[in-house]
Amino acid sequence: MNGSRFARRARRARRPISVDAHPARAVRVSILLAVLLSAVPGFWACRAVETGATRLDRDGARYTLRLDGEPVVSFTVPALGPAGAPRVDVADLDGPEKGWRRVRLVWDLEAPAAQDELAVRFDLLFEPELWWAPHLAPEEGTVVAQHVFRSPALIAAAGPRVLTVVPDLDLVGARPENPWFLDLDAPKRAMALGLSKTDVPEHVLFRKVPGQVFRPGRVELGFFISAAVDPEPVKDPWAGAASFLWSRWGRPLYAKGEPIPGPLRSYVRRTYDWAFRGWAPFVWQEFDLGGRRVGAPQFIVNVSQSPNSPEPWFQRESLSIWNQAWFSSLRSASGLFRYARAALDEGLMAKARMTKELALAAPVADGLFPSVIATPNEEVPVDGRKLPRPRPWSEARWTNSDRTPVEHGITADWYHVLDMSVTALAMLRWHDELEKDARLLDYARAYGERLLRLQDEAGYFPGWLHPETHAPGPVMNRTPESSLSATFLLKLADMTGEPRFRAAALRAVDAVVADIVPRGRWLDFETFWSCSAWGKDRYLDRPVERNALYKQNTLSMFWTAEALLAAWRATGRALYLDWGRRTLDELSMAQQVWQPPFIHVPALGGFGVMNADGEWNDSRQSLFAELFLDYADATGETAFRERGLAALEAGFVMMYCPENPKVKAMWERVYPWFGPADYGFTMENYGHGGRTSPEGEGMGVFTIYDWGNGAAAEAVLRVLDHRPELKSELDPQR
Repeated sequence: MNGSRFARRARRARRPISVDAHPARAVRVSILLAVLLSAVPGFWACRAVETGATRLDRDGARYTLRLDGEPVVSFTVPALGPAGAPRVDVADLDGPEKGWRRVRLVWDLEAPAAQDELAVRFDLLFEPELWWAPHLAPEEGTVVAQHVFRSPALIAAAGPRVLTVVPDLDLVGARPENPWFLDLDAPKRAMALGLSKTDVPEHVLFRKVPGQVFRPGRVELGFFISAAVDPEPVKDPWAGAASFLWSRWGRPLYAKGEPIPGPLRSYVRRTYDWAFRGWAPFVWQEFDLGGRRVGAPQFIVNVSQSPNSPEPWFQRESLSIWNQAWFSSLRSASGLFRYARAALDEGLMAKARMTKELALAAPVADGLFPSVIATPNEEVPVDGRKLPRPRPWSEARWTNSDRTPVEHGITADWYHVLDMSVTALAMLRWHDELEKDARLLDYARAYGERLLRLQDEAGYFPGWLHPETHAPGPVMNRTPESSLSATFLLKLADMTGEPRFRAAALRAVDAVVADIVPRGRWLDFETFWSCSAWGKDRYLDRPVERNALYKQNTLSMFWTAEALLAAWRATGRALYLDWGRRTLDELSMAQQVWQPPFIHVPALGGFGVMNADGEWNDSRQSLFAELFLDYADATGETAFRERGLAALEAGFVMMYCPENPKVKAMWERVYPWFGPADYGFTMENYGHGGRTSPEGEGMGVFTIYDWGNGAAAEAVLRVLDHRPELKSELDPQR
């Protein structure tokens, strides 16, 4: 294979491009939002602009858009200091973007102007049933800052009508001192788009702050706007925005070779060289457990453990190995198994099988099992200071993830149903795809039997179970975490031929479709018990009033879209595929579709985490990638295929290696002592705290093999095994 980045870009450029216009779903009705032409008094007097069934009327300084005679939205154009009102350019788009209008406001400043905010306010003249913004702005003064403009839009929908506003990403970030924002105030039926400085008062929300100054020159503010009428039984308010954002910005970048220019083979090799050679003394853990030789990469390593580190090393968190929804050592080992099998590498194959043995060694109690094995830390004196370092594996104990609602009495001793379902599903996939091992099937089946007894009358599976009584905890018992358990049960039904597993799975899927998906109630363990704890005291199971949105996490969307696709495959019911596509479109709104000037690493294809956190290029993109390819197969949508492949590549963007020259330079700004022994080091995300800088702010300090390079390598190897036709483009082997 020719590994040249230029050859690869040429191949992409020749690839036929089709447009995801959702032809069977939406009948587009265009909205023209024209605005006051600033310096021409009376220009718009008694004038209405009509396009199709829409009309824009002026009544004094107020502009009202009507759709089929009914008022939809009104707005006013802002003034900027001594420049006053702007010049307004309105353009009708055509071709695949027909139905959208671009509105661009232009001011020519001759002198600096101090103005804290410059914004267009949209007042909705109908009562939306659904509101959406990419980030929470829970109080007056909080906003959706440009830092979280991954696939930015403001959406309001009622019945079949959808109003969508998209910032003009060709303008966003052009003036670094005048950053952009969005806002949504549902009780006031108002939305806004504008420019204002912001701060990050907590992890991670954004608040407007004073002190904005516009330097002389051209100032531009713009947006695209559309209305769609969706006659389908399953409404998809995100379809139009997702399609527009990808076709206008994502697809052209993808065709040029973004997010990474070279073949993926070298990144996979870098991963395993880093884990099992360069950083092996810290990454790879191998020990005896109950008469078995087991092993796996440890949960997390940090820059102090680099062979080049000038400082003594310390242990971040505890020395541990996880089989959990984020960090699945068994899932990562399946990738190592595929790699070793193709390379005929007996040493790596032995390591993959040791990780399988570790998963099987987790003790079972009535079908339930723990997800983490860990050793305690101790304080060790080193060079005059005390540093945390781990005790030996002989002192390890089984436990569970500590990302729990401890304020409700749920600790790491409690079983997490989601984590057990993740591991049991990985066991089934190993048995089905890699090597037959009856122990895996028996272990997963015993858990499946127990899971059936845990299902409640509505169809849900509980969140956490008491370590002794196995009773469900007081919270999080009817959430979309049940979707992952449904996918596991559908796989178990397929492998055992027993319909009762299938019936229980479909009950869970139906419950999620009825209660979770229409309301966007995307709550799971990560939503409140990871790094972003905001809202757990008030919004554990209710929406944020100002935004009419729940705090939402993308993992729940992924598990649900995956379960709906599995349900469609199992039953052939088109409704499952329709709901799945809607959910995948909603998930798509967390995918990065452009290259912002304030994001200093390649951005295309990566994903954010939730609507109250700041990550770009989060490692979940590797988990999501194949699902987009699966939906491309099911629906014929080219955009899903492109999104999936871009996500697959994005998994390696944060890797320190020569293949990523821009990112390599950023790492070396932060850690000048990084060198060849560190090639393969991969941070799980970028810009996590809501800030970035050209000097390296936002790069991070650690690698989680199972939620970083190991996860990315596994995803590539799995996709290639499932889709050998992609080998010519993605083949990671020499």
